[in-house]
Amino acid sequence: MPVAPLPTALFAMDPAHLPALFPPPVLARLRELVRIDPGLVVRDFADQPAASLAEVEILITGWGCPHIGADVLAAMPRLRRVLHAAGSVRSLLGPAVWERDIAVSSAVYANALPVAEYALAAILLAGKDAFVRRERFRVETVYPPPTDYADVGNLGRRLGIIGASRVGRRLLELLRPFDFDVSLYDPYVDEAEALALGAVSLPLDELLRGSDIVSLHAPDIPETYRMLDRRRLALIRDSGVLVNTSRGALIDPDALTDELVSRRLSAVLDVTEPEPLPADSPLYGLPNVFLTPHIAGSLGNELSRLGSTVVEELERDRAGLPPQHAVRSADLTRAA
Repeated sequence: MPVAPLPTALFAMDPAHLPALFPPPVLARLRELVRIDPGLVVRDFADQPAASLAEVEILITGWGCPHIGADVLAAMPRLRRVLHAAGSVRSLLGPAVWERDIAVSSAVYANALPVAEYALAAILLAGKDAFVRRERFRVETVYPPPTDYADVGNLGRRLGIIGASRVGRRLLELLRPFDFDVSLYDPYVDEAEALALGAVSLPLDELLRGSDIVSLHAPDIPETYRMLDRRRLALIRDSGVLVNTSRGALIDPDALTDELVSRRLSAVLDVTEPEPLPADSPLYGLPNVFLTPHIAGSLGNELSRLGSTVVEELERDRAGLPPQHAVRSADLTRAA
């Protein structure tokens, strides 16, 4: 029985990302499933010969991929799948992709895993007041008295999760072994589903008032822009901690700066607005602010997990199955 030829695939991304996304073992698996030239990584479709684009059936994209609009699709009449070895495809794909009913898949779930792990670590350390106390210890170089720890600890700590996104749901899974009192705000999740996820569903204002630690996992969409404005930040209890691994645009930056400069709140911020903060931002020097340079998502050896997700989707394609991590145009109205 003749063996069907392998489909033709093409990489489209910043070439700098390819070695980490597709290290040799992952690339070897990939090349068993498609015909692809690892030395050809497209940054501009206009630079490619029309004849070679016309043969492409599968486009493997990543950070730095050029926009895929109607003109690109016209040059690739055989294209039937776009497999994104990264997170959001919102800015990548034009309406023509959905109109032509091309199957789209994203590694957003794989990218969510390290973000949830980062958030869990931040929450546990925040509950121990580790960030602030490290700064104090560096200055004072003595142990505080036992009475200074009355409000420290994670037993029964009230935790508010904003957004049952992929990151939010994974974080809720990771929180199950711990003794937190967890609440959730997500307008698309009802009380029964929230309970199944391990949380109590609350309106946003009530969640903010009742939480010791607030962790933000909502998508960056028009409805969430500045969702934590000055009024809502003021609802968080004194000495509360805000963890943001989502996007800086979800918080009013001036209001947040005022709350942090006053020391009323503390924060763990992997994302900010603007990003990065200007060099003269007071947040760099505050002992109650723990800043990291957008490292919660996949980095280093975690990137190969995104490439492996693409390989797994190709294995499903070979078996005649739809993508496991399909993205639909309707999803983009309420997801990143």
